[in-house]
Amino acid sequence: MKFAIHISTKNRKDDLLLTLATVYPLLENPAVACVVFDDGSEDGTAEAVKAQFPKIHLLQNKISRGYIYCRNVMLNETQADVAVSLDDDAHFLSDNPLEIIGEYFKENPKCGLIAFRIYWSKTAPESTKSSQVPEVVKSFVGCGHAWRMDAWRAIPSYPEWFEFYGEENFASLQLFKNSWEIQYVPQVLVWHRVDLKQRKNVTKDFALRYRRGLRAGWFNIFLFYPPGKALRFFLYSVWRQMKTKILSGQLQVVFPVLGALWDLLRLSPNILKNRTAFTPKEFANYTKLKEPKIYWKPEN
Repeated sequence: MKFAIHISTKNRKDDLLLTLATVYPLLENPAVACVVFDDGSEDGTAEAVKAQFPKIHLLQNKISRGYIYCRNVMLNETQADVAVSLDDDAHFLSDNPLEIIGEYFKENPKCGLIAFRIYWSKTAPESTKSSQVPEVVKSFVGCGHAWRMDAWRAIPSYPEWFEFYGEENFASLQLFKNSWEIQYVPQVLVWHRVDLKQRKNVTKDFALRYRRGLRAGWFNIFLFYPPGKALRFFLYSVWRQMKTKILSGQLQVVFPVLGALWDLLRLSPNILKNRTAFTPKEFANYTKLKEPKIYWKPEN
């Protein structure tokens, strides 16, 4: 079984180099390759990767085209059987992660994608033990997962017009429609080295993330949900934004919400062109799946 580790990056050289230092020993196995796609970095990322990690296959955009574009290129061009996707600020804490992934895919032929256990923090966990067990879930986290490439090739590529957020749920819904499962496998632990509190601060970055996260949810609703369900879920989402955010005084979300509504209208031709609605039965079965496991915390 051949493995490819895919990492998209932009202007985060130090984070990337730390991640590559943990990945590089895995490349001693000739069946393992690592591809880094530098999306128009201006901080010397490409030069540093070439100098410090010569076994890495480096791709570059001179002008940024977005991480979704980069992921699509890597996935569509790989000859591997399994593609492991990591963020540039995420790395494995589990021993022998590729062996675990390979064996799990062999033993679970319906599994099209493995969602990893993700620890989010700037500081290492005090313990990595977990009592969690594998289970089928609705979706996965972009910073740590593994594709069975047969499953990837059975569905459309990530929608680049989403730009940021939502492509994982799009792929998850496509996998479900094509009878593939997403399975959460806690035996594979990834440390995502981010400060969640800082991400939630009210900044320009917050507004952009909020807008694109909200609109991505709406895009997927209208792409996949049956007509009556789509309208109802959309209106409920708008009502929740009004009740729990705007009317409660969180006025910083007003412009992101309005922007998301405009994006929904502006990009409606893309939605109509790519709509692949669930049947009522498919939708009912989909809603029975468990929610994705996004945040893991060390157990006492």
